Amino acid sequence: MTHSFMINQAHSTKRVGILGGGTAGATIAIRLAALGLETYVFEKNKSLIDGPPMCHLHAGGNLYREIPDEDCVALLKQCIDILRLYPYTIDVRPTVFAVPTRDAGLPEDLLPRLDILTDAYRELIEQDANNKVLGEPEDYYQLYNHEQLIELSEREQVLVPHTVDEWMIPVAKYLDLNKVKFPLIVVQEYGWNIFRLAASAQLALEGYEHAHVFTDTQVKQVMPVDCENCSNADHHVTKWRIDYQQAASSEPNGKFESIEVDYLINACGFRTGVIDDMVGVKVTRMVEFKSSYITHWGDTGGQIPEIIVYGNRGTPEGMAQLTPYPGGYFQIHGMSKFITLFDDGLVASSKDSAQPELPQQYVHYIEDGWDKAPLQARSQQAIDYVAEFVPTFHSARTVGNALYGGQQIPGEDDTLRVADVSLYSNIRYARAENVKASSTLIAADQIVDELTALGLLDDDTQADRNRYAHEWAYLVHNDSMAIDTLARTLAKERGFPLAMAGVNHSICEMELDDLNATEMQ
Repeated sequence: MTHSFMINQAHSTKRVGILGGGTAGATIAIRLAALGLETYVFEKNKSLIDGPPMCHLHAGGNLYREIPDEDCVALLKQCIDILRLYPYTIDVRPTVFAVPTRDAGLPEDLLPRLDILTDAYRELIEQDANNKVLGEPEDYYQLYNHEQLIELSEREQVLVPHTVDEWMIPVAKYLDLNKVKFPLIVVQEYGWNIFRLAASAQLALEGYEHAHVFTDTQVKQVMPVDCENCSNADHHVTKWRIDYQQAASSEPNGKFESIEVDYLINACGFRTGVIDDMVGVKVTRMVEFKSSYITHWGDTGGQIPEIIVYGNRGTPEGMAQLTPYPGGYFQIHGMSKFITLFDDGLVASSKDSAQPELPQQYVHYIEDGWDKAPLQARSQQAIDYVAEFVPTFHSARTVGNALYGGQQIPGEDDTLRVADVSLYSNIRYARAENVKASSTLIAADQIVDELTALGLLDDDTQADRNRYAHEWAYLVHNDSMAIDTLARTLAKERGFPLAMAGVNHSICEMELDDLNATEMQ
């Protein structure tokens, strides 16, 4: 191959290369570009943040009965933090958790955790009043018994709910109350929209002169440039060369471009191990291919909350999850191996490579899209699965698309839900390991601390203080309408209904104006 070097050696500002433009790579890039670092993002897809499905903020991790309480508190803190960076990505509506009668667990089993989370939320508000983004602490969760639901089922449904009772009317009407245990639990875990997240990140990075985004670009190789004792396990690298090729400039002779950076960040998601192998880092990890399915249900009678029915993951009776979008569109997860999970979809790294090998069929789906027949079959199975608990959902229809991708899981515990970043100071390399997208800002903070310790960033700058006050520059110049316009463009490009680029209830402009005014005082 021929190298075409495009390097300005006279440039004194330090450079950071970020491989991968998913939620982790894009968020880290926003954080570093705001500090004045020349930040280069390389993304294989045509736009940023086009990866595994997301549904809601997991603001407390109540979805995961198997994880410890401290991880749930961590998820709560991270979600509040990330919400303040990306406020226009949020659909303000509750999530309803139901324990089915066939399940061994009880709703009461979750109450101690919910009380811990309520106290944690209250403490976060005491630390900073602007952390009150999930409503009042005393409203963080509420319980509904059988009698209350019977009474609500007799009320007239409200087209646009404003109170928790109004949100629960359609639940009382449509959920098969004979198949769930009581009480039902309603939590302020809001929806999180991937199209609006991608739009927010793109607009944020466009506003920084130090941010350079290369989409539709393949990273071919990374190589150490300045390396001491490279044959030694404790060697030191101070510069990396990134060889890359943009699709628009792809030529038959294999010509590609190169750039040197002072620090290298691996944010490649499920392909993270490919870069680890290039760098020479040994690590154990897993990758899981998962999919959720898009359906249309025109018989809701109005907006409804997200509904989650617990189950044991991977069994035929795994969790069922119905996530609402505007326009009657719904995303479905069914945590069994005939819907969201796959028999051979969880793979681990080997002694020879840090990159787990997904079966080629799933790589094909990720890179080229689902084959029509299996997509249709699984989408219909998802509808049938939800309809067991929401009988009228049988009238829903498939729409021929899904949200799917490979999710990386560091280590050997497939129940892990809280992870952020691994740092290799001697070689100026970091690997973002975000199982949940909400962890990405914390990962960015850790990388900033590392860059400061290495002398690549100044300590305690105004720009760094702005981050912790959540004074993000792009929020001054963009509102929900700007996010909506770009999100619709991205949804169309990715083959999804335009309605899915919107939210039913946004965090209102007035609240954000109040928030910014308070921060400026």
